[in-house]
Amino acid sequence: MLKSTAWLGGILLISAMSISMASMAVAHDVKTEALRIAHPFATPTPPGAVNGAAYIDITAFSDPITLIGASSPVSSNVELHDMQMDGDMMQMRHVDEIRIQAGETYTMRPGGGFHLMLLGLNEPLKEGERFPLTLIFAEQGDVEIEVWIQSAQEGSEAADGHHH
Repeated sequence: MLKSTAWLGGILLISAMSISMASMAVAHDVKTEALRIAHPFATPTPPGAVNGAAYIDITAFSDPITLIGASSPVSSNVELHDMQMDGDMMQMRHVDEIRIQAGETYTMRPGGGFHLMLLGLNEPLKEGERFPLTLIFAEQGDVEIEVWIQSAQEGSEAADGHHH
C-alpha cells in the first residue's frame, strides 16, 4: 500500500509540474511595483529581412507610465512606432513615447497601433527562438524582458489569454 501511495504521489507531482510548465510555455510576464509587461512576442521575419517588430502588453498600476525607448542586441536600433490607416493606406510613423494611464492596459498586436520596430536586425527572427529586450521608462529604471518569437496568431492568442 505504501508503494502505491508513493507512486500515485509521484504521478500527481509530475502531472502538476507538466500543467505548470505548459502554462508557462503559453505566456510569460514581468512585473515591477509600477507595471506589468504581459507576454512579449515578436513575429518571425523572412530570410534577408532587415527589420522586424515586437509586441507587448503594458499595464500601469497606480500611476501613469511612459515608455520612451527600447534596445536589444538583436538589432542596431529599436524605435517606438504607430501604424494607422490614412484613407486606404497604412501609415507607419515613429513616436517619442507611449503613455499608459494608471489602471489601464495598452495592448500591442500585429496589424495596427503601437509596436516596437526592430531596425537593422543582425539576423532574421526565427520562430521558437527568444531574445532579450530592454524597455526604457521615464518614471522608473529600465525593465529587462525576454521576447518570444511566435507567429502573429500564436503570440496574440497567448498574450490575450494571459490577462486575468
